[in-house]
Amino acid sequence: MKLLMKTARTNLDIAAMRTLRAVYANASFSRAAEKLGVAQPTVSYNIARLREVFQDPLFVRQGGQMVPTDRCIEIVEEITDLTDRLDALVAPRRFDPAVAATRVIISCNYYERIVIMPRLIRMLRRDAPAMRLHVIQSAVEGGQQLSRGESDILIGPIEVDTESHFRRTLLHESYTCVMDPENPLAASPMTLEAYVEAPQIIVNYGGTFRSRFLVVLEAMGLSPNTAMEIPSPSDIPDLLRGTDLIATVPSRIARHFGATVASCPCPVDAWIDINMYWTTRTHRSAAHSWIRDRVAQVAGEVG
Repeated sequence: MKLLMKTARTNLDIAAMRTLRAVYANASFSRAAEKLGVAQPTVSYNIARLREVFQDPLFVRQGGQMVPTDRCIEIVEEITDLTDRLDALVAPRRFDPAVAATRVIISCNYYERIVIMPRLIRMLRRDAPAMRLHVIQSAVEGGQQLSRGESDILIGPIEVDTESHFRRTLLHESYTCVMDPENPLAASPMTLEAYVEAPQIIVNYGGTFRSRFLVVLEAMGLSPNTAMEIPSPSDIPDLLRGTDLIATVPSRIARHFGATVASCPCPVDAWIDINMYWTTRTHRSAAHSWIRDRVAQVAGEVG
């Protein structure tokens, strides 16, 4: 029995660890199998082996999902860096963008999709036509998506633990107030007093993330007159139309809205950095290094 236990506890390989991470990230054996490109019985077999190795169920079914045990969460945290480093070791060192069919997953939100992605995809279609770009919504889960291997690159204003992630600042951004062109507030510069009194649409991204202008307002002992909360700024022009509402958005989003809104500088002196993050898994990959340089290049071209 002791010999069997010893054998079981050493029966751990990289494929099993990747399987564990995939099930953890997708909360499903079938979705994990699809992501890994294997049959579902292979996933079940690897998880069964790991259950024997760790003497823990690892996942329990709740509703329609496979929920990790505390021990599973601990194991995934420990093996993430290891599997990322192993993936980096076997990544091709040579990369020809003209023929490479690399698939890159970028996690970002509305701002990055309208400010950076159009320029990036035009460049890729010209210089790397076989490269496939998959853009997913990060909301406030971008850091977790990156750590779980669900994305290769995260772009956004959030702060991520840089001890386990690499970071490159792409853009510095200020805030602009937008409103319906017929709003009386559009006739003159916005004062701080008028700003905090005006009924406002607030973009609430969820979780603990708060837009920087709200943090600065709070430090001043002030708060906005919130009339409505929405999860994304994408619908703001339609929501402002024909109302006395205002909204505070990053200045490049305001420019994207164009003549559909009136705009003026926000009286709250707040700035944000738009950062790009990645992990050890792709740090030394020639293909991912190339695409990160292209992201930085197009961001540098943004006015």
